[in-house]
Amino acid sequence: MALHKSYSAKEDICKVKFELPAEVTEGVRKVALVGDFNNWQTSADLLKKNKKGIFSITLKLKRGEYQFRYLIDDCRWENDWAADNYVPSNCGAADNSVVIV
Repeated sequence: MALHKSYSAKEDICKVKFELPAEVTEGVRKVALVGDFNNWQTSADLLKKNKKGIFSITLKLKRGEYQFRYLIDDCRWENDWAADNYVPSNCGAADNSVVIV
């Protein structure tokens, strides 16, 4: 899993690429990026799978701190191993990943 950040010199925005490698997503059909930037909507930001089996999506985010998780095949939640931080979730004992832009 990886986060790639590209800051804009003109705007207070950062392009963040969220990526899950093929070895993590073998046999997976659908991955959603779910977080406070999309009000935790499970269908708002679906990752696309490339020919190498890597799922990714790029979002433009205003500078700040965002909690997120990946929802895999509508049934399994995963954190990002490359997250900037982790914080306790309001839902159960799991943590949420944090990206700081």
